[in-house]
Amino acid sequence: MQLRYSFRLYPSAGQRSALARAFGCARVVYNDALRARETARSEGMPFPKTGDLSKQLITEAKNTPERAWLGEVSAVVLQQSLRDLDTAYRNFFDGLKGKRPRMGAPRCKSRKDTRQAVRFTANARWSITPGQKLRLPKIGDLKVKWSRTLPSTPSTVTVVKDSAGRYFASFVVETGPETLAATDNVVGIDLGLTHFAILSDGTKIDSPRFLRRAEKRLKKAQRALSRKDKGSRNRDKARLKAARAHARVADARREFHHQLSTKLIRENQAVAVEDLSVKGLARTRLAKSVHDAGWSAFVGMLEYKAARYGRTFARIGRFEPTSQVCSQCGVKDGPKPLHIRVWTCGACGAVLDRDINAAVNVAKAAGLAVSACGAQVRPVLVPAQRSEAGTHPKPSPIRWEQAGIPGL
Repeated sequence: MQLRYSFRLYPSAGQRSALARAFGCARVVYNDALRARETARSEGMPFPKTGDLSKQLITEAKNTPERAWLGEVSAVVLQQSLRDLDTAYRNFFDGLKGKRPRMGAPRCKSRKDTRQAVRFTANARWSITPGQKLRLPKIGDLKVKWSRTLPSTPSTVTVVKDSAGRYFASFVVETGPETLAATDNVVGIDLGLTHFAILSDGTKIDSPRFLRRAEKRLKKAQRALSRKDKGSRNRDKARLKAARAHARVADARREFHHQLSTKLIRENQAVAVEDLSVKGLARTRLAKSVHDAGWSAFVGMLEYKAARYGRTFARIGRFEPTSQVCSQCGVKDGPKPLHIRVWTCGACGAVLDRDINAAVNVAKAAGLAVSACGAQVRPVLVPAQRSEAGTHPKPSPIRWEQAGIPGL
């Protein structure tokens, strides 16, 4: 399987200028190719092929006075920009055919975009020097902060400049599966807001609320940015300060997701989660908290790490009534408002923690042999009905309880 490893780059002033030139040339070629294809479509002409565009917009354009500066950067960077446009069109058409989620048509890139990237393949003859620097053609040897060792020789490297003005080298490497020692543990995970994750064994992991905790600092940075004149140097400095504040929040959230997902995959043979409708929840009054949690990114990490380490990953449907079914007897007890955190099953009398009960049901719905002993059940003596003594009783009217408040 292919994995991506990112490392921080520290280019010098001259190297930053060379990278800015590469970003600009790749952007111009992308926009020229997009314009050529849109012109052909509006005139009813055949769609220009990538090879023809490469010859016209790169090879021949270098010999003209208007585009002579394209020769100052590696040709591989410009060719990969055309490949990116092909990918954008392919994703757009696949979305129209229903093969993937819908996305908009390709649009022109702007020099004002806060994120810029260029990609170097093996044809560019980039390399890692004996002094552990990244050597890129027509850019030079860049200082890299190696935080870990690459498992194999990378096939491509992408240089990225993010909105906070930081530079990263993103390597694509091919790795084989790493099988971990087998274990009998299986876990179902119920994702939430008060607690980020509730496990079927009764463990509750608090939500760090990175955005909420940094909200005061972010508001101050955004307020300072809004007061600066557009186009001024002070506005650029304020924008960079606000971007760095947001980047710190995103980095902390990503680190939390990586640590937790790795821990769960290493300790459990099988992991089951619920397929949540994040887009739907993001349209409610809980939108900021939903985005702050980052459930989709966390589930994505669980999925690819399970595939990498030979674990089983299961995703159950979003319409599975995990919060309505008693994990003890399996009777569906009906929907409950969000403020009901503890409820009593009307059929068997078990007192259930809403979140842990849902986590147990997630594991059972995924076909995992999980016990409900971790669901914090307190059995209550309920006399059997006379007409059905010795058989499973019919569900009685719903009986809800909040913590410390007896049911009515």
